[in-house]
Amino acid sequence: MAPYTAEMELHISLVGRKDLSGEIYRQLRRAIVEGQLRPGDPLPPSRELARQLTVSRTTITGVYDRLAGEGFVTSRVGAGTVVSENLASTRSRPKNKRIGAALRARPVWNAIWLPPMIFAQPPRFDFRSGLPDAALFPHDAWRRLMGRQLRSEAESTIVYDNPAGNRGLREAIARHIAVSRGVEASADDVIVTNGTQQALDVIARVLLSPGDHIAVEDPGYSLARWAFAALGLRVTGVAVDRDGLDVDALPRQARAVYVTPSHQYPLGVSMALPRRLALLAWADRHNTAVIEDDYDSEFRFGGRPIEPLRMLDTTGRVIYIGSFSKTLLPTLRLGFVVVPPSLREAVHKAKLVTDWHTSTTIQAVLADFIDGGGFARHLRKAREVYRARHRMIADALARDFADHLEVIPSTTGLHIAAVARTASAGRIGAVVRRACDAGVAVQELSRFGVDSPGPSGLLLGYGAIPTASIEDGLRRLRSCFYH
Repeated sequence: MAPYTAEMELHISLVGRKDLSGEIYRQLRRAIVEGQLRPGDPLPPSRELARQLTVSRTTITGVYDRLAGEGFVTSRVGAGTVVSENLASTRSRPKNKRIGAALRARPVWNAIWLPPMIFAQPPRFDFRSGLPDAALFPHDAWRRLMGRQLRSEAESTIVYDNPAGNRGLREAIARHIAVSRGVEASADDVIVTNGTQQALDVIARVLLSPGDHIAVEDPGYSLARWAFAALGLRVTGVAVDRDGLDVDALPRQARAVYVTPSHQYPLGVSMALPRRLALLAWADRHNTAVIEDDYDSEFRFGGRPIEPLRMLDTTGRVIYIGSFSKTLLPTLRLGFVVVPPSLREAVHKAKLVTDWHTSTTIQAVLADFIDGGGFARHLRKAREVYRARHRMIADALARDFADHLEVIPSTTGLHIAAVARTASAGRIGAVVRRACDAGVAVQELSRFGVDSPGPSGLLLGYGAIPTASIEDGLRRLRSCFYH
């Protein structure tokens, strides 16, 4: 029973009930006691409720009189019958603890933890990874495109769309990745998803069955690992070093390998060309799929471009995933997956049964944004801002934290990783907690381990922190090593 307002119909069930007056009384009383009807909320006029329930008005007025006699409701001149104001404490009354006690979530969900700050207010100095700068987002241009799209939709018949996504957006994505990443694909190969997470989900559903093995990087992207585990897959971590995934350590039984080769998450290394070629050869020998997550490689600040695995693939084993969460805004929830022709139909069906399709309005706006050159201009602007922040943090870590941390070289993306030197390895957890108390948000590398804790160290993102705040934030972080 939902809280009643003047615009909301109050639901009372009398199906199969004989004591109509008693049932109406008990259901109204329970709604008040459990806080569904709040102090001051009006009850329907007796004549209206009698009509809705097909009972006499006398029955309703009798119920209201009984509730008023017990102090649950009062009558106001001109306002009718309302819940008594002095019943505010009833909402805290515990409900029957037996309700739902027989339902239990699968054990896999007990192993998944929600990062403590993921839904909290942003900290003053936010060095968390994976967050772009919302201030750089072209809000005015996006607002104009959104208004135009909404006006267009108002003049047309709205129907459910193709599960694969807006055709114009898929064509724009195919052009973008061909120019920026050298990935050749047609619009038919592209499926629009609600971010990387859904791309991983639909691919795993299509390729793998519960109990199948999937290999992931260790340390690696936790949400991917948990998504695979939640589908009943057996997840095996494979070590990562300065050259990327150790291909020689891949388990033979793996039916898929999930990697972030262009900018390994979280260590930030790029997979060396010999490793990439070895991974593709291994996948071909073992009839294994390779899921390539190219999540933030649009932001590259030096060195030669890294060829995506998809670009090197000659046998159709690589499934390429991209996202607009890092380049635009995470709240848009837009990503895509590029699949070989053999998987198209199945992935379309998986997308259909998952949520039918991603928001058609947002897709159309993004297509216009890309085609009009807005996306390319935004990337150029954001790349220069992030390049400056990357340099500031890398230089400060090398200069001011050298006694405690060793920076892992990286020229791509929105974060930098630094491993703890031996003397400081056992103190990183305490440093992160003290930093949090000081308003500085950083992440522990050890949190990203798969089969065991990852290396001791820190992960520092520079997308969400203004350039002017980096120096002060790092100064505060440095002081946390000495308390």
